[in-house]
Amino acid sequence: MTSAAPSFRGRVLSGHNRISTQALTSLARSAAAEALGVDPHDVRADWADDDGLLALSLVSPIRIPPLTTVLRDAGRVAAFGGSIWDRTVDAKARILSTVTALSGARLSRVDIRISGVKPIEGGRVQ
Repeated sequence: MTSAAPSFRGRVLSGHNRISTQALTSLARSAAAEALGVDPHDVRADWADDDGLLALSLVSPIRIPPLTTVLRDAGRVAAFGGSIWDRTVDAKARILSTVTALSGARLSRVDIRISGVKPIEGGRVQ
């Protein structure tokens, strides 16, 4: 996460900026929570080194429509953004993009393990 030193009225400012692991973890949990329709405290995030890049591993539940509602109207799955698989694949790209854009960190990948479901009434959660 280094870049050219910023200049200030023709001067180059020395030093460096660091984003703590705790701040990156909070950002990743928030991005995942938004993408999966859950609360950030429901998401667990871990980091690993992947040949100099960061690999993000997430464990989280995902919001789904109540199953009784789906039995009555299968279109509710589409209203929630598709199957759990499709929404998780979409969430990976959104989380990677959000974390990279907001932190400047270079991520190699985002791995998501769905740990459960949280039924919710209403429309699309994304």
